[in-house]
Amino acid sequence: MPDPKFDIGHVLFIDMVGYSQLLINEQSALLNELNTIVRSTNQFRQAESEGGLVRLPSGDGMALVFRDTPESPAQCALEIGRALRNHPRLQVRMGIHSGPVNEVPDVNQRANLAGAGINLAQRVMDCGDAGHILLSKRVADDLAPYAKWRPYLHEIGECQVKHGVRIQLVSLHNGDVGNPQLPRKLQPPETPEITSRDVSRKTQRRSPPWRLVGALVGLAVVLVFGILLLSRLGSVFAPATR
Repeated sequence: MPDPKFDIGHVLFIDMVGYSQLLINEQSALLNELNTIVRSTNQFRQAESEGGLVRLPSGDGMALVFRDTPESPAQCALEIGRALRNHPRLQVRMGIHSGPVNEVPDVNQRANLAGAGINLAQRVMDCGDAGHILLSKRVADDLAPYAKWRPYLHEIGECQVKHGVRIQLVSLHNGDVGNPQLPRKLQPPETPEITSRDVSRKTQRRSPPWRLVGALVGLAVVLVFGILLLSRLGSVFAPATR
């Protein structure tokens, strides 16, 4: 078998958040709605007409592999994000990465694509929440020299993904598209809030019960009174000295 021919693909990975929790008919309706939005974007139609686009369905979304530049998936993501504002039922996240892809035959013996570029684009997307458009640092570095893209690029840090791999991420947003919030996977773990009630309970656990304290004080008073009484009785009945 000849060695696979590798190429660089610019991948936009898309999926719907909470898809598995929907009813079957809801899943079908929303997936059709998402497909219609994606197909209606100018970037999608232009790349498809030029033969520079491969579509890979993923069950609850899709991967779009562009052949020309990293701008293509980024521009397509912006157009999809803007269209989604009119479809609040669709909770979508997107991830973009450029990397090696190779052509492989699928189960129907039709040409398909696989490779690290597609896998890592999915890992980038997996780090986000609904509304996020996340880029790998590689894609962001390719876009950064262009004035058009700089207002959209916001570095958000590192995310650990499958097999312990760590990815440097950049969020694509500018106020009208994208999600400006830090993804949950990148947020520090929450520390439990200590309330006055918690402090009171801890103080009660550490302090001896008031009933016990009262009993001990009472016992001490009785002992002191008893000692004084005995000392006086002893002085009364003591034998007189000549």
